[in-house]
Amino acid sequence: MDDVLGVSLISMHQDMARMQRVAMNMSNALTPAYKREVSVARATLGAPGSTPFGSLWDAGMAASINGSGTVDPHAVVSRSDMRAGTLKSTGQPLDLALSGPGFFEVQTEHGPAYTRQGNFRMDERGRIVTAQGYPLMGKGGELFVSTANPTIDAAGNIVENKRPLGQLKVVQFEQSETLRRLGEGLFAEGIGMRQLNDAEVQVRQGYLENANVSSVHEMVEMMQTMRHFESMQKITQAYDDMLGNAIRRLSDG
Repeated sequence: MDDVLGVSLISMHQDMARMQRVAMNMSNALTPAYKREVSVARATLGAPGSTPFGSLWDAGMAASINGSGTVDPHAVVSRSDMRAGTLKSTGQPLDLALSGPGFFEVQTEHGPAYTRQGNFRMDERGRIVTAQGYPLMGKGGELFVSTANPTIDAAGNIVENKRPLGQLKVVQFEQSETLRRLGEGLFAEGIGMRQLNDAEVQVRQGYLENANVSSVHEMVEMMQTMRHFESMQKITQAYDDMLGNAIRRLSDG
């Protein structure tokens, strides 16, 4: 496929993927502790090792100038924006938020997973679990309470009727933005995991973390993406018209 048309097609595919992520972010704007998803494009022109461009638009423009552009469509990846959201008070004893770094650990049927979504509840067995029923993990395993009104301090210590019941396990990762999403606000284990010590943990009982999504920002992103998609369509149409005219002239000659 011609370089210019190839770059245009890849760029429009990237725009469609970005629109899907914008839609996902906007639909989760009210989901506790949701982390917005962003697209990161790494397009390379010319020989291996040449300068990477920050967007496929730059790649397309450069390719149309020098005619030697090659773009790797697999270089478009997604990353999670792990910046913390604001906190909102709920007054619910089993609503927990982390005002500092880290993730809660929960146990799923496929193994441990990690989340900042702290809307927990007590199940019929007395375990503290997520909204989906996954048990919240403490430093000594699953956490059990006899009522849904325990006291949880900033270090994650759980006390009920002056009796200690356990301590939350809070962990951190070296590159949290690369964690793989599992759905339901959960992330798979990543590289460089370490358990935070008491001084680093900042648990807020009776609070939930808001999503770090700005509806205004996502609307701007959507409009920019639509304009870029339309621009690439125009480039493709103009190039196709140019080729058509050249072919007709050659046939007339």
